[in-house]
Amino acid sequence: MLNISGIHEGFVLDHIKAGMSLQIYRDLKLDKLDCTVAIIKNAKSNKMGKKDIIKVECPIESLDLDILGFIDHNITVNVIKGDKIVDKMELKLPRQVKNVIKCKNPRCITSIEQELDQIFILSDEKNEVYRCKYCEEKYEGEK
Repeated sequence: MLNISGIHEGFVLDHIKAGMSLQIYRDLKLDKLDCTVAIIKNAKSNKMGKKDIIKVECPIESLDLDILGFIDHNITVNVIKGDKIVDKMELKLPRQVKNVIKCKNPRCITSIEQELDQIFILSDEKNEVYRCKYCEEKYEGEK
């Protein structure tokens, strides 16, 4: 069995869909942080069958919870301080995501004004639908 040591201060992203950890690593820009990161892929899970786990040894403030909630709001964030879990954070779908996805509508103002922020607003929480702030284009895509 593989053994990954615990972390003193940081966070653990648990219950990640199997195979999604590398995308999350890139989307959270963890490669830009000067800290220790462990990615565990395809770990056994009673609840999910298989899951991925990411352990990061750096302050939780380095994590963008909005992006993480947009990617998968079922991920659990365990905050570690002094080698112990001090908080478990449940993620929610963010009301707005900024510069995470791009509008596909060629007539949208964001296609012409390149420096304009790409902003999507949660329009239907039940169905997890986001729409462009400027043209109302529905976000169609796998998160």
